[in-house]
Amino acid sequence: MPDRPSSFVSDSARDKYYATYDRLLRELWPVPVDAVDVETRAGSVRIHRAGPTTGDPVVLLAGAGGNALAWYRYMEPLARRRPVLAVDPLGEPGRSVQTRPLATGAEVGGWLTDMLDAVGAERAHVVGSSYGGWTAVEQQRGGGGRVAALTLVDPGGFAPLTGRFYRWALAGAIASMLPRTLRHRMAGVAGNGTLREDALMELMLAGRSFRRRLPMPPIYADEQVRELSVPVQVLLGERSALLDAEAVAARLAGIAPSWRVEIVPGTGHALPVEAPDLVVERILTFPGQAWPGIAPPNHSATHR
Repeated sequence: MPDRPSSFVSDSARDKYYATYDRLLRELWPVPVDAVDVETRAGSVRIHRAGPTTGDPVVLLAGAGGNALAWYRYMEPLARRRPVLAVDPLGEPGRSVQTRPLATGAEVGGWLTDMLDAVGAERAHVVGSSYGGWTAVEQQRGGGGRVAALTLVDPGGFAPLTGRFYRWALAGAIASMLPRTLRHRMAGVAGNGTLREDALMELMLAGRSFRRRLPMPPIYADEQVRELSVPVQVLLGERSALLDAEAVAARLAGIAPSWRVEIVPGTGHALPVEAPDLVVERILTFPGQAWPGIAPPNHSATHR
């Protein structure tokens, strides 16, 4: 279990990362945002707010190694209809500052509860990708409240990590250092659309000086899945390296039949960057109340 907070290896490494982060934020962000820092039990959390000032917010949690900038394609379409809070998760490279170790799922979910409390969220729609999906589930399992719905995008905690995932991650790390043309070409070979995201790749390389110390998600038992009382939708990459999408969909159909589970064709674990329009539509039409100008989702690929 982690016994120290995640951190940069030095102050100079942190300052270099922040310079890259701030520049890319200016270049990528398509709508005006307000940066807010809120205090939690484990450190200060940076949030980028956009959209209306009132209403139930959409809260965006990136996966391991990611932060709010991973959601740059989502801000404008979501902010047209909902308040949006894009978060730099504690323990990941970004402008949040972890001050206490996070050794358990309860502690990871706890900082999210504190953050939702600090911003006054009462019925948030929390969207979590990969590790961010596990964080969102842990927040609910901890009785945190303040959440009206969960969208889990190829989430952790629903299948054991295998050699396939580690090979996928290693291939992505190696390919990230290639020249742009070769890196883009490798995106298809490695099954990782993030390799085509030049700005996110630059940010990831700048974050090599960050030491991530967070717990590994264990696999949820059936009864733990059934504990969740809020509406949940799960979007799975058809070719995900993290999990067997068909097996996870079949399992959830048996133990959580009220959940909406969809396998997205042609996508992998990098589903949020490979199908952003689809994910935005699913967020805005779940759990059933469509917002103006948004068509109902096509359920043809849905497993119930």
